[in-house]
Amino acid sequence: MNRAGFQTPPTLSEPSAPKSATEKADLYRDNRIAYWNNYVRRSPSLYYHRRTAEIYKFIIPPGQQVLELGCGDGDLLAALKPSRGVGVDFAPSRIERAKAKYPEIDFVVQDVHELSLDGTFDYVILSDLVNDLWDVEQVFHRIAPLTNPRTRIVINSYNRMWELPLSIVRRINLVSPFITENWFAPEDIDNMLYLSGFETIRRWREILLPMRFPIIDSLFNKIFAKIAPFRSFALSNFIIARPAWQNRKAGDSEPIVSVIVPARNEAGNIEGIFRRLPKMGAGTELILIEDHSTDDTFEVMERTAARFPSQRCRIMRSPGTEKGKGTAVRAGLAAATGDVLMILDADLTVAAEDLPRFYEAWRSGKGEFINGVRLVYPMEQEAMRYINLFGNKFFSTAFSWLLGQKIKDTLCGTKVLSREHYDLIASNRAYFGDFDPFGDFDLIFGAAKLNLKIVDMPIRYAERTYGSTNIARWRHGWMLLKMIGFACTRIKFV
Repeated sequence: MNRAGFQTPPTLSEPSAPKSATEKADLYRDNRIAYWNNYVRRSPSLYYHRRTAEIYKFIIPPGQQVLELGCGDGDLLAALKPSRGVGVDFAPSRIERAKAKYPEIDFVVQDVHELSLDGTFDYVILSDLVNDLWDVEQVFHRIAPLTNPRTRIVINSYNRMWELPLSIVRRINLVSPFITENWFAPEDIDNMLYLSGFETIRRWREILLPMRFPIIDSLFNKIFAKIAPFRSFALSNFIIARPAWQNRKAGDSEPIVSVIVPARNEAGNIEGIFRRLPKMGAGTELILIEDHSTDDTFEVMERTAARFPSQRCRIMRSPGTEKGKGTAVRAGLAAATGDVLMILDADLTVAAEDLPRFYEAWRSGKGEFINGVRLVYPMEQEAMRYINLFGNKFFSTAFSWLLGQKIKDTLCGTKVLSREHYDLIASNRAYFGDFDPFGDFDLIFGAAKLNLKIVDMPIRYAERTYGSTNIARWRHGWMLLKMIGFACTRIKFV
């Protein structure tokens, strides 16, 4: 007691100097290295990791060059069967286990905040890693030199709604205990990607039931997790990103552009195609495919080509005996020799003069699959009937939900992509089936499966000035509904 009758406060020791940001980061890292060196995966979490691997195998085809940051024991990386696999982790004991299990893969002990590797990769994976990082943006900046314009960054992290449930199951020892972690909203990760020179292509949620219950887990994780309102409660946020187009450098030389024009009973439009087709890139190749016409479309093609000798042109008939735009389009795409492939309908309701805008959007890197949209500007009076307009809007909504990327008009015939990407789509066409009567939808499905950046290009839609439409509204509408149902089993509910 002091003289005034109050208790004398205890003598305080001299306060220690506040730790610097670097010291805090080092302590954070050391604690985590110690934790992960001694980490043992509990059996209830095995199902979660198996399901995560299934999702990654759907996203990333075999034979790719794959870098995984925070690779742990290497199980996920090995499951992807990469042509070149590199795993990085800062826990030496886990890297030693990974090397022993998968000697065909390169494993490196590094802190990803100081990542230093050679070469570039097709895919960079951060699976359940951003939750554990001290500085996520710094790691994203470290990734940038290891990417090329085709690289895809694939991230999964915990949904913040699971923070309390996971803390409970950890307290009762059902899964491995954890140390303090980050809980990010997907928008936070999008923003840090943007600050680091990347742009998000799409994001979604997976894994509603992270434990094994026969039949029930498949129902919850393959169907309910993809449907509102259940998807809001799924455990994992998935994000696919790519290097931002502003940071992409165009090649030194301009490419040849091939314009594929399928035509059935379009004799009156052929000359307009030759007259109006613009020069693009290093040159424009015109591929005309006559599709079982009942008029003289093919003969008009030959006569008109002779009158325009300066136009690089190839004229062909659609193969087989079955008429259909899809068959004609695929034949034209296979015959094209350009590095950039465009589809233009012969009726010229989409103006040929608009094609350079599609080319520039592709050339700049703003998009990898440029999709024409007729539903933005007012249409000419007879361009589209009301029932067709309603159908277009319905299918655009359905496809946007199905593919995870916004597509405002799925039925516009004008689309642009690279030869490289088309060849990949064509080689995997059997995955979706070869029953697209239009030639548009296997391209859209394939582009989504390859995680290409799809960009809508608004155009003004004109009236047809010659002939009549080849679309059978009700029959083809029913085909589209069946295609959506089938695609659900191949893209959405997997």
